[in-house]
Amino acid sequence: MRLVRLLVPSDGLDTVTGVLDEEGVDYVVTEERSREGAEIVEFPIPVGAVESILDALRDAGVDDGTYTVITRGETANTEGFDELEERYVEGDESDDSVAHEEVRAKAQSLLPDRRSYYVMTVLSAIVATAGLLLDSPAVVIGAMAISPQVGAAITGSVGTVVDDREMVGSGLLSLVLGLLVAVLTATAMGWLLQAGGFFPPALAVRTVEQIGSRVSPGVLSLLLGLCAGSAAGFGVATDLPLSLVGVAIAAAVVPAAAAVGIGIVWALPTVALGAATLLVVNTISIVLSATATLWYLGYRPDDWTPGALRANLERRSTTIIVLTVVALLVFFALPSVAMVQHVRLENSANGAVQDTLEQEEYEELMLRSVQAEFTGLGLLGGPRQIDVVVSRPVDRGYPDLAADIGRSLEERTGTDVAVSVEFAERTEFPSGSGTAS
Repeated sequence: MRLVRLLVPSDGLDTVTGVLDEEGVDYVVTEERSREGAEIVEFPIPVGAVESILDALRDAGVDDGTYTVITRGETANTEGFDELEERYVEGDESDDSVAHEEVRAKAQSLLPDRRSYYVMTVLSAIVATAGLLLDSPAVVIGAMAISPQVGAAITGSVGTVVDDREMVGSGLLSLVLGLLVAVLTATAMGWLLQAGGFFPPALAVRTVEQIGSRVSPGVLSLLLGLCAGSAAGFGVATDLPLSLVGVAIAAAVVPAAAAVGIGIVWALPTVALGAATLLVVNTISIVLSATATLWYLGYRPDDWTPGALRANLERRSTTIIVLTVVALLVFFALPSVAMVQHVRLENSANGAVQDTLEQEEYEELMLRSVQAEFTGLGLLGGPRQIDVVVSRPVDRGYPDLAADIGRSLEERTGTDVAVSVEFAERTEFPSGSGTAS
């Protein structure tokens, strides 16, 4: 529920009350003593009715730009409020989306002041770096919970669809700078931990599960960013809480930023490049999907004319929206191509490993994992690295497994590959082998 307070001139009061009576809205009128010839009209309405009622008042010639306050209310006991709820909550006019003004204000309120934003970013990056190196999902989740990136992402998306250049610049700049600060913080934190002897330089960070899952960008990683952005758009456009949405957005970017710093400190370009690609792809996908969701929900610039595409495209405001989206798509293109190539390599590796293990001589092996090293469009040079983990009986050896997988993979891809196979010993106690009667 929303409580609307509207300042209107006394000679326009009949127009306002006439619109409210026609819409079935209960209201009270109070004389405004601080301004002569003005009245305050106050009325409670459901969330979904705010946009419709304000539009009706504007169409009647009411100026709501002088003094209009929309606040959240808990309950309303008026004669016609139940009927309004039936129309806008349960009936044909049901809609839980909030007004443009409220979306704008809600997005701006999510972006904290600069000091708080960057301090929270630094703290979340420190916690994320520790969580990745400790291979602790709980610690990584804690980093997501304190990350403030949701405000920056939503501010940029809302600013794009409502044509507020200040919001676009503030949101996107804060998002980019915040992630750069997170990478630098993770780099500094990783160096301190390594220099202090808490983690040795020879640590194989790629084998750490929490790090390895952030250096191989794939379809599921992209899906996380798209869903997080879309959820953010729905959250800010409705009366739903945004706390869990913030965690989802942080999950898509904060651990990846920490993984970039770890890759830099441990001098592993494949780790740093893979995590950076994931970070860029997820960041842009969040903003694009949130913008697309808000557009789908009907949010447009104030001067947008429905059904007049050519007239809208000729406006400067629409040009700014188009240029913003095109710029994001351009930055999205290169890492996306690299990600697609990596996904193809992973699929080929999975197929080659599966075909090899189906051979009779390898029937006792169990596949644990297959990981393809991120190549980044071949920028790092050298053969493509595939790491395979299988379990085997303790008394069996398979010296030709890596070569067999490598030959199968080279036939599939037509490129040089390097295959590393790690064996995990396995012992079994078959059912019925004991002495119990």
